[in-house]
Amino acid sequence: MVTLKGERIYLRALEPEDLDFVYAIENDEIIWEISNTQTPYSRFVLKEYLKNAYKDIHDVKQLRLVIATNKNEPVGLIDLFDFDSKNRRAGIGIVIKDEKNRGKGWGKEALQLLIAYSFNHLNLHQLYCNVGSDNKTSLKLFSSLKFETIGLKKDWNFSLGAFKDEYLMQLIDTDEH
Repeated sequence: MVTLKGERIYLRALEPEDLDFVYAIENDEIIWEISNTQTPYSRFVLKEYLKNAYKDIHDVKQLRLVIATNKNEPVGLIDLFDFDSKNRRAGIGIVIKDEKNRGKGWGKEALQLLIAYSFNHLNLHQLYCNVGSDNKTSLKLFSSLKFETIGLKKDWNFSLGAFKDEYLMQLIDTDEH
């Protein structure tokens, strides 16, 4: 699909072969803070999830895609969640799995592709994201793509023995299609 293909990466549907990749991400405690996860996922649960990953976004209210390099190497995941077709909005989230693959622009390119897909093909009017106030990298990334900070949720998440603030950021499609 040309729509989800960029210059250096492409976004693709989850495959059964992604089990180990998804398992590693979902069970990485460093990422749990970002994804509001508190317990590990079993291979069985993730295998069942992958079996149902083909379901339509309108039915399951979410879409998870693999971020892969043009050499077919999976480097991350990108999601639409809380899909609301009536109000034409969804949340968006992204993770690049390994530290060595961060800072290469793949996350930005993946977000650009999913933003275009969301506005042009899913007919969404807005996207939003929740970013921890201490996550400078993500704040910079989303700001660079014209997401605006519209609110601060004080003491929103409890992590590593302390409450942390979280920003709500929003991107509205001002070029309606």
